[in-house]
Amino acid sequence: VCELLGMSANTPTDLCFSFTGLTRRGGETGPHKDGWGVAFYEGKGVRMFHDPEPCATSPIADFVSKLPIKSKNAICHIRQANVGNINLANTHPFTRELW
Repeated sequence: VCELLGMSANTPTDLCFSFTGLTRRGGETGPHKDGWGVAFYEGKGVRMFHDPEPCATSPIADFVSKLPIKSKNAICHIRQANVGNINLANTHPFTRELW
């Protein structure tokens, strides 16, 4: 089973502390080593980072944890694969354009 971290706030809030705690569970203290992703709003735009490598050792996750992320809405995902290959295409969260 994968693990999620979600945040919804009234004002832009720092995600780094919670994200850093989640990264350790992605291959260091937990079994969720099959990829990770984070998505958050900056104004009206979405920023996303994904990596099929373990979050605990990912240079991309380290980079993201040092960003001054302040957002009202964010979601993070660490993957423990049970269906599908371990690759970038299978890392969540996904986005789609509705219009």
